[in-house]
Amino acid sequence: MNYAITRTIDNTDMASLKERTVEALKTEGFGVLTEIDMQATLKKKLNKDHLPHLILGACNPGYADQVVTLEPLISTMLPCNVTIRQLPDGRHEVAAIDPAAAMSAVDNPAIEPLAAEVRDALKRVIEKI
Repeated sequence: MNYAITRTIDNTDMASLKERTVEALKTEGFGVLTEIDMQATLKKKLNKDHLPHLILGACNPGYADQVVTLEPLISTMLPCNVTIRQLPDGRHEVAAIDPAAAMSAVDNPAIEPLAAEVRDALKRVIEKI
């Protein structure tokens, strides 16, 4: 099962790609709640070198409210992660979790249409970048 929505971007850098990603998320009602710099964290904690890699914790409050109301423990799966990473060839990849795939583990059919809506919104985000 494919669990991510991905796109490879040429001719950019991490800073401008992050800015474009955050702006695209806003157009679909998402805000960024958290940011994890994987490269810096793994260097600090394990003294290992990695290419630049960010994890943005994105949330659309309307959808979050709806799914938590239907299934309170779904909060363990929030927010929706969107990643930006540099590939070995110098290009960059933007990826978002597919909420429909992630939430398929939850046995609550009422969540399925919401997960599909969020997936579609994140697909539009990735396409806009």
